[in-house]
Amino acid sequence: MERRESKINKRKFIKQCAALSAGMLCLPGHGLLAGTTGEDQNDFRREAMFQEKTARGTMCRICPNECVLQEGELSQCRNRKVIRSVLYTLAYGNPCSVNVDPIEKKPLYHFLPGTRAFSIATAGCNLACLNCQNWTISQTGPDKTRNISLMPDKVVTECLSKNCSSIAYTYSEPVTFYEYAFDTAFLAKQAGIRNVFKSNGYINPEPLRKLCTVIDAANIDLKSFNDSTYLRLSGGKLQPVLDSLRIYRDMGVWLEITNLIVPGWTDDMDEIKKMCNWLVKNGFSNTPIHFSRFHPTYKLEQLPPTPVEALNAAVKIARDEGLQYVYTGNVPGNELSNTKCPDCGTQLIVRQGYRIVANTLAGKKCSKCGKVIDGIWS
Repeated sequence: MERRESKINKRKFIKQCAALSAGMLCLPGHGLLAGTTGEDQNDFRREAMFQEKTARGTMCRICPNECVLQEGELSQCRNRKVIRSVLYTLAYGNPCSVNVDPIEKKPLYHFLPGTRAFSIATAGCNLACLNCQNWTISQTGPDKTRNISLMPDKVVTECLSKNCSSIAYTYSEPVTFYEYAFDTAFLAKQAGIRNVFKSNGYINPEPLRKLCTVIDAANIDLKSFNDSTYLRLSGGKLQPVLDSLRIYRDMGVWLEITNLIVPGWTDDMDEIKKMCNWLVKNGFSNTPIHFSRFHPTYKLEQLPPTPVEALNAAVKIARDEGLQYVYTGNVPGNELSNTKCPDCGTQLIVRQGYRIVANTLAGKKCSKCGKVIDGIWS
């Protein structure tokens, strides 16, 4: 049944691409799409979704920053601008990074293992993390990066041509290129392609609920479990991210969480215990969590890498608190990147880096004891 539906959707997709080429297709939520006509920045401009007129100016309601902008002003993420009293996104069809990645790189360990994701990003981010490894594209705007023209229909075409199972919106912060991501995901879904968000989770509830109608999986960075640390490290707040986790889960999007352990910032084991306790109490015990190793970068170049002992301690805490699927990241060769049955301990998926070297899952069950292993496996 699914295979037949996929074929039907691909036929629909071809028709929609023809409509796009003719400048005729309206996607849900905002205006008419059209192909680019050159390298003018106006070609990559679209009227922004979720904007509101206020007495102080035009408000962007995509994320909790809720920038209120006057004529000609740029948003905090550098991707939105008021032009003739209308808020526009400047990040539409102009990605600065396009790659084919293993899905494990996101990281997603319980979602279509061993498949490839066609991965795109535009410049811009709504946070300002001191430790951002992609700061050269996240802490600038699309007018300052080298971009290519790749409209939503072309993203889907490229994904299909490269035999990728999913499209990943990643690298910088896809919340800031929301319209581009949403339109691409809408078309991809019609073509039977899965959609993946790698995000900081810093998004308002209404836009997120709309996004969840076209997204299949997400990995969300939970940067700290201390509001003061969150603010100092990233410029954001904790609560909106916790709210986002609940919305992703409640709307049926497959969810995994990454917690980067930064020495002197987020390596307090008492806070990690509180975080894990909150996750279990709020229904995330079956949500995979990745404790990732920090490497010196950007404004925290002076710090040492995370000791492996700290990662191992976090893993033990998470398991003791009741989290079922706990991993480490950025530690090559560590067996804690492998998937084990939480009941009998059988090793089910063995990974070397981003490569799967063994997978003994019986469908979606442990091949030894028969326990259902949470995830989307096909």
